[in-house]
Order: sequence, then C-alpha cells, then structure tokens
Amino acid sequence: MNSEYPASKHSSAIKASPWRWSVALPILLAVAALVGSALLWEKLSRIQSQLARQSADAGQQSLEAKAWAKQAQETVKDSAARIGLLESRVGEVALQRGQLDELMQSLSRSRDENLVVDIEAALRMAQQQSQLTGSMEPMLAALKSAQQRVQRVGQPRLTTVQRAIEKDLEQVKSAQVTDVPGLLIKLDQLVAWVDELPLANQTVTTTALQSSTVAVSTANPSWWQVGMARFWQEVRGLLRVSRIDAPEAALLSPDQSFFLRENLKLKLLNARMGLLARQSESLQADLTSCAALMGKYFDMNSRKSQQALQLIEQSQLQLRKGEMPRLDSTLTALAMAAAGR
Repeated sequence: MNSEYPASKHSSAIKASPWRWSVALPILLAVAALVGSALLWEKLSRIQSQLARQSADAGQQSLEAKAWAKQAQETVKDSAARIGLLESRVGEVALQRGQLDELMQSLSRSRDENLVVDIEAALRMAQQQSQLTGSMEPMLAALKSAQQRVQRVGQPRLTTVQRAIEKDLEQVKSAQVTDVPGLLIKLDQLVAWVDELPLANQTVTTTALQSSTVAVSTANPSWWQVGMARFWQEVRGLLRVSRIDAPEAALLSPDQSFFLRENLKLKLLNARMGLLARQSESLQADLTSCAALMGKYFDMNSRKSQQALQLIEQSQLQLRKGEMPRLDSTLTALAMAAAGR
C-alpha cells in the first residue's frame, strides 16, 4: 500500500506538469514582449530626444553658419576692397619705380656721356702736348687716368673703350722718341754744306777745262801751241756736244744757281722749323723736296752730294721710326660710346 501511493502521486504530478507549462509559457512570452516593447519604446524615446536635440543643434549650427557666411562675405568684400586699394597703390609704386629707373638711367647715361666727353677732351689735349713737347709723358698720364676712371665706373657699355685704352697704352709705351737735337745738328750741317755742293752743269765745264789744261801741260808745247790750245779751248767753249740727262740742270745760269742754293737752304730751314714745331708731315715733305732738288740739279757723283743725300735719308728714316703715336683707337671707341652704340 505504501509502495503504490508514491507511484500514483508521481504519475499524477507528471500529468499535471504539461498543463502548467502550457499556461505559464504564454504568460512568460507576454511578459517578455511587454518588457521588450518597453525597452524598445524607451530606446525610441531616447533616439527621438537625441534626434530632436541634434536637430536643434543643427539648426543652431545652421544659424551660426549663416552668420559666419555673412561675416565671411563681408570680410571678402572688405578684403576685395583692400586688395583693389593695394593693387592701385602697387600700380602707383610700379609707375613711380619705372619713372625712378628712367631717371636713374638718364642720370647714369648723362654721367657716362660726361665721362666720355671729359676723357676725350683730356686725351686730345694730351696728344697735342705730346706733339708739341716731343714727350710721351702727357699721353701716358692721360691714358692711365682714363683707364682708372673707366674701371671705377664699371659700365658694360664702356668695355670697348677700356680695351682701346689698353691697346693705345701699350702702343705709347713701346713707341720711340725722336732725337730732336740730333736731327737739328744734321739739318744745320746740311744748310752749311749747300754752298759747297757742286751743281751738275759746273761739273761738265770743270772737267772739260781740266782735260784741256792737262793736255797742254803734258806736251811741253811752244808758245804757238799754247796759243792754239787757248784758241781751241775758247772755240770749244762756244760749242759743246754732250749727253744731258737733266736739261734744266744744264741750262741754269749763275743767278739761277744762286737762287737754287738759297731755295734749298730755305727748304732745309723750313724743315728745321717743322721739327721744332713737331709738324712731322711738313718736315717729311720738306726733306723729300730737298732730296728731289739735289737729285735733279746737283752732281750726285760728288762725294759731298752723296753725303748730303745720305743725311737727308737718315733724317727721314729717323723721323719715321720716332713718329709720335696717335690715340685713334681710343678716340674712335669714345665716339662710338658717345653715340650709344
């Protein structure tokens, strides 16, 4: 009996258990649904409040953005006005700078032109002084001063002038000075020799007289032979046939011979004055004319005439070697620089 009761009680409990679960399960599900709904509602409420808050913040930010945009537009307008003002001022500054550059270039150009004119005047004066004094020192000093002034300025447009100055400086340094005292001695000696130089027509007459005198003296003639010789000499003096290379020299009368010698002296004295005045061209012309007169009217077979002609040729050669150099390169470069080339 005792053993059966528990078994029946257990079986009845097993039969009641499914019914409880069938009732409790919907309740649990409903409770769970209610809890889930509550949680979902709370979450939705939070999301809604958060969205409302974000919308309010977005509206506030939009208002602030509009304010900032308006302020930015005003700033842009102000900046544009300032930029326009700055651009106008920059344009004015650029115009003033261009005018200043033109003024500086004009001042520099006028300074360079004044420098070029000053150097050219100094070089021309130094060249004249050197020609008058026969010394290279004035030209050397003027060239060195011009070189220093051009180097101090440092303008590229004066580079050709600087090269020309260096070229002329080397030429002046290597030039030889004319020996004026030696040339004066030679010219004075030539003037002293003029009266002793034999003329071409005098040489023929003297030779004929000497030959006839020698013929008479060598034969020991008698008185009638001497008389015949003198008569024959006078006859031969009236008529003489000979070869004449220079007819003008043979036709010179004694008066013309005197004036010829005086003319030669005057030309030599003219050459002497040209030497003292440093006029090399007129000096060379006078010496050439003297040599032509000697070769045309004087006996060049005479030793005296040959020595005189040698003195003239030596003087001309010495003048050519000691010719005063000219500053043509520098003066040409200065003229081109003044013309703006």
